Amino acid sequence: MSTPVHRTPTRQSAAAPTSPRQRRDGSLSGNSLEHAVLRMQSGAGNRATAAVVQRARGMDKGKVPQAGGGSAGAKRSYRDEIAALLDRFKKSLEPIDTFIKGVQTPTNAGFTQQAAAAANEGLKHSVAASGTSAASENLLTEVTGTVVNGMDAYKNMKDAKKHESGAGHHTARKKTKVKGADTVIGAAGSAGYSAGIAKEVTKLHKAADAAVASEASGIASASVGAIKAVRAAFRVGGAASKYKKVKELGDPHLVHAQSLARLNESREQAEWAAAEAYVALDAYWDHEGQERLELVSQAIDAAWEATGEARDAAESLQLAEKDVEKLNTVQEYAKKKQLTKIGKEAIGGALGESTKAAAGVVTAVAAGTAGLASNPVGWGLAGAGAGLVLGVTLYKALRAATKRYEEARHPEHWAPENETPAEASSRTESLQHALKFWQKVSKGERQAMAREIYSLAAGPDIKDAGSTTTEMRDSARALLIALKSGPTNHKLEPEAWAATLNDPAETTGWIKEIAEQLASG
Repeated sequence: MSTPVHRTPTRQSAAAPTSPRQRRDGSLSGNSLEHAVLRMQSGAGNRATAAVVQRARGMDKGKVPQAGGGSAGAKRSYRDEIAALLDRFKKSLEPIDTFIKGVQTPTNAGFTQQAAAAANEGLKHSVAASGTSAASENLLTEVTGTVVNGMDAYKNMKDAKKHESGAGHHTARKKTKVKGADTVIGAAGSAGYSAGIAKEVTKLHKAADAAVASEASGIASASVGAIKAVRAAFRVGGAASKYKKVKELGDPHLVHAQSLARLNESREQAEWAAAEAYVALDAYWDHEGQERLELVSQAIDAAWEATGEARDAAESLQLAEKDVEKLNTVQEYAKKKQLTKIGKEAIGGALGESTKAAAGVVTAVAAGTAGLASNPVGWGLAGAGAGLVLGVTLYKALRAATKRYEEARHPEHWAPENETPAEASSRTESLQHALKFWQKVSKGERQAMAREIYSLAAGPDIKDAGSTTTEMRDSARALLIALKSGPTNHKLEPEAWAATLNDPAETTGWIKEIAEQLASG
């Protein structure tokens, strides 16, 4: 049974002291109001963090296997449960962390600038207390995320070695690199938040080395921001490259115009042949002689065969036109995903983190220059950077919540064609599912588009893929190569790579691989 979290009472010295000055009507002075805001921020953060811990434990209560339940399976289950618990705990902390980074930290920067300008020691003390609380929560979120990313990187590294080649190998290898980089950046971020805590603590206790701690914190913040900005720039470049390659494939309607024209010509010829067969049949009905019945029978057989060929030609054309529309839809979706990624990384990553890095530089310089300590430049940069990152974060959260709502409310939208959609949830249940920010969308548009791409690129032995024309299959496989899922990425020869697309056992891995590549740059 989980031990409940008891909140440690907040020390009086860590909160803003009550101002001795009060108006005669009983209202607080301006300084007291500022102190109250900072005290409320700090206290709310502590209470929210404690609630998050209890909620995360409650979500996973009873899910950890009991000891002695098995050997290898139990070991794997324990590892997975620990990783899931930490991941949920981190995602539960993220809303608080987002508020602190986007609201509390820039507000603290503003109060710091105001306190420095007015030489208000009481306000400086309150800001330091609030900053210590904020940086502590940031550090907890960053450390938890670093551990989760490290576990994911290790797990995917083992999966990559296990598969050696193919879609499973490529997916795991790419995740290993991404999660590994996240782990390194998370460790650097944790060091930066630790320096931030040290800075606030020295200010809180009015230590003599407060300027040194502030300078170290500014340098750490600038370094982490620069690293994140550079990484975001690389991601923008990767997404732009993938967008360019998909765009170079051309409009499927134009690329396959000739093949559709040939299929249409075959249909017309088959229909003419059927019409001529029926004209011949009518002529044999009027024929007189002993061979009349035999000629009529032969004419009926010919007319029946010609009708079947005309029907097959019409179906082939219809399927080809449908496949062209599918290919056009998935190509447009792939381009849209890359453009969206470019926008998010450019605004929230490259620009937002660069601005925060500049704010860190100003903090470091201001630590040793009294004139800059009251300069609003640092405040403005911190607020601008936090605003950009917060805006992108809120956009992502809203998009994810909308997708979770659609997943529960309208499961038929993105359900596979050959499967019966799940029963739609009520509006209230769908809203509740939308608020489960720790859950990923598993049956959304991206997964549906991945299935469409796979059905077009798969070999003839795969169900519902045998009717695809060779030209259409080649175009779909060119799209896979543009999405960085080609033979080179899978460490396979082209023939072996094509064989995996014709292997039913590889279907699940391929769909997962395509979905991952649609979302990544």
